Parts: sequence; structure tokens; C-alpha cells
Amino acid sequence: MPQQLAIIVLVDVGNALASSTLEGNTYLFDNMKLHGSENQGTAELVTAINGSYWRDGSQASEQVLNWLPYSLGSIPPTVPRGYEVERARQTDEQALAELQELAAKSTVPSADAEVELNRIRRSVGTRVKTTRRTRGRMSGQKIVDVMGQVVTEDATAAASYPAPVITDIYGEAVDSKIMYPAEYGSPDMVTDGWYWSATVDTSRPGTYSYMMRVQLHKLVQTNGELRWDPVNLTCASALKITNEPRRNAFTKAGIGQLPIPSSTARPGQGA
Repeated sequence: MPQQLAIIVLVDVGNALASSTLEGNTYLFDNMKLHGSENQGTAELVTAINGSYWRDGSQASEQVLNWLPYSLGSIPPTVPRGYEVERARQTDEQALAELQELAAKSTVPSADAEVELNRIRRSVGTRVKTTRRTRGRMSGQKIVDVMGQVVTEDATAAASYPAPVITDIYGEAVDSKIMYPAEYGSPDMVTDGWYWSATVDTSRPGTYSYMMRVQLHKLVQTNGELRWDPVNLTCASALKITNEPRRNAFTKAGIGQLPIPSSTARPGQGA
């Protein structure tokens, strides 16, 4: 079983939507920095894929990659996917309790009662409209900010953007049959159960580019209703495949038994 590498695609969604491009708004990371990956934390990441051969020169196995898209300045990805639903339920319960308290105070309409009703209405927040293209996790959800507080339609600038969604991976590495990407389902409670993964043919060293199609969501208001409209953008990255032999991470030598200097006194000897 080959080691699985993770590539984090961190997107500044607000700026990307404002400028209609992922250029300058995407930051890529992987866990191969100490093994030769270049340009970590930038949009020009080159992922190193090493150690794909045994000592005799034969191919050991294919490399597996996993892409993990996240949104910069949104609710942390470690928060379970049911968080928004739970916050909506809590605000509904709080509003009902406040309405009951208000009704018990006075049954006569007044200016103070109207002000209090408006305050309660704002505390309930606003739900986004469900459309054919936004069914699923975002359907009918309330809009929340990065702190998990619901916001109303006149304060959507503080809204937390949904996580980016990778919808396709293509380009030179795929066309050259170096990389075989596909979308897989998973019971993972954080990534919403879907992720992109790929196997890489490590028998042909070289640098190969590839493209990612990333879907963002923009909050728009139409006919007095809010909805998340999908926006499709693209960004590029690359793989650098080498045929360097696998090395021991401690000794930097080949894989095998750890070298033990003969002059080193073992515990209990030479005392």
C-alpha cells in the first residue's frame, strides 16, 4: 500500500469571487516539503513524488494523492457538517421563548412591543432559498458568520462562505496518463462525504502540470430572496516525479536495518 499524500487547496473565497479568478487567491500545501515539494503556500506548488522504486530499480507501487479544499476566513473545516443545522435550531428555540415571554408581558399592541418583535425577528436570521443547483447541505440553511452567529439579509457581508468544491481535475498529467483522478464517496463527517483522489504512475519521471476546476458559491439576492449561486473557476498545479530510491528518514540511507556504530557502548557494557 503506497503512502497517501494530501494536497490542501486553501481558497480566499471572498477575494476570488470579487475578482472572478483564483489567481492570487489560492494557497496550496502538501506534506512532501521535506522530500522536495516546491513553493509551499503559494499557487505555484510543485508536489514531489519520490521513492517509487525499489533498490533493484523496479517500480514499487503507484502514489496516491488526495485533494482537500478549504475556505479561508470561514467556519473551520473541523466543525462537523451538522453545525449550521444545530445553530438554526437553537435560534428558533430562543426566538419562540422570547415570543412567549413578550406575549405574557402584554396583550396590548404598543411601540415597545413592535420594537421587541423586530429584534426577535432579526435574531432568527435568514434562510437561503433552495434551488435545483444548491440542493444538499446548503438547502434551506440559515446564513451564519465565522463565529457561528446567524445573520440577517442586511448583514450578509459577514457570512461564512461554503467550502470550495473540486468538480474536475484534468490537464497534461491526465492526458499523458500519468495521473488517474476520480471523485470518491466517504463517510467522513467533515468533508461532506466526497473528495477527489488519484493514483499516479511513477514509472515516468518528469514534471507534469494539471488543472483543477473549483466551484465557489456567491450569496446573491433576487426578488427579495437569498441564495448561493455556484461560480466555477480554475487553478493550476504540478507534479514532479523522480526515480530516487526510497531513503530511511532517520539515516538518509537506503531502507534496511538502522546502522549501529560498532564503537558505541551498549547499555550495561563497559561500566
